[in-house]
Amino acid sequence: MPHFPAHRTRNYAVAAAALLALTGCAPATSPAPATSSTAANALPGSHVHGITVSGETSQVLLATHDGLFDVTTTPATKIGETNDLMGFTPGPSDGIFYASGHPGPGSDLPNPMGLLRSSDGGQTWEQLSRQGESDFHALAATKSGIVAFDGILRTSADGKTWNTVAAAFAPAVLAGHPDSNTVLATTPDGIQRSTDGGTTWTAVDNGPVIQFAAFAHPAEALGVEPDGTVHYSPDAGGTWTRKGRIEAEVMAIGAIKGEDGRPWLWAATSDGVVVSTDGGMTFRPAQAD
Repeated sequence: MPHFPAHRTRNYAVAAAALLALTGCAPATSPAPATSSTAANALPGSHVHGITVSGETSQVLLATHDGLFDVTTTPATKIGETNDLMGFTPGPSDGIFYASGHPGPGSDLPNPMGLLRSSDGGQTWEQLSRQGESDFHALAATKSGIVAFDGILRTSADGKTWNTVAAAFAPAVLAGHPDSNTVLATTPDGIQRSTDGGTTWTAVDNGPVIQFAAFAHPAEALGVEPDGTVHYSPDAGGTWTRKGRIEAEVMAIGAIKGEDGRPWLWAATSDGVVVSTDGGMTFRPAQAD
């Protein structure tokens, strides 16, 4: 299974262990409660695989080993059934999500779940394709469809019929924006970038070796190294500038264009959810907002 090797990550050994997008998780063994009773700023679920923020409502959702949680307020609120959401990405409209992973206790979904789609904010899920075949650990929605990785890189215009992409890399994370065909793939050897919805790829020269990536806007991306160092790109991943640093171990990131025009970045960390409203320079607990 791919990982960030020591010679590229230097002192990143601890954070590299958090490559949840590449770590196989067994199906959840016990159902989560309807509402989490965790302390303020703690994470619900035993593992966090994805985070997304609504640009319309500012709702912050965590996709976890124990299902989907709304962490906008404390305590966190469980949404829908308990399934291990290994892959998770927002779709073209608010409340539309795509997911993959393993079914939870009592679920009648196949294992692995293949590609699922929700049009009601994660309350219910529709089976689209590859049920019993694919556990997509990396997912991204683009203007032209879905890009996904289950050991093989694949693209789909409708989430049902798939094309195989010849790629010499295994992405830890795929990042895209529903209003763009640019996709970023994070790898131990640097960023791979596609401008045609994941069909062809080129390496980003002189870019950082980031583990996590997210788009705040079709033209603006943010990335985080395994040690928490944050980078910003004003040209959809073509060039990068170093910003601040997240001190805790990062599990997933999400971003939107803030009210002030700057990119805002959320990160699910071992210490809870943190947010930056200054383009990744400084971070504070999200629930302090």
